[in-house]
Amino acid sequence: MSNQLYDIDDILETLKQQSDEIKLQLHLAKAEVRDEWPVLEKKLEELKNKAEAIREEAGEASEDVLEAAKLVAEEVRNGFERIRKLL
Repeated sequence: MSNQLYDIDDILETLKQQSDEIKLQLHLAKAEVRDEWPVLEKKLEELKNKAEAIREEAGEASEDVLEAAKLVAEEVRNGFERIRKLL
């Protein structure tokens, strides 16, 4: 379980860095990108909350919760890639 928590932390850190990079470019972005950004930010916040819940309940966290968090992370990562291609 501990290694999986580190995986989530690594994923979160990578996504945070990507988020910061994209925010710097958003002011030049097309409307389509600006519309998608709030959705991705909400998903990233959801992922942060899930990671925190996993940390708090590490001894009791099920594999389902970890897999759900990884799925949200993948959605955010894919969204960031779509935005990068549109910038």
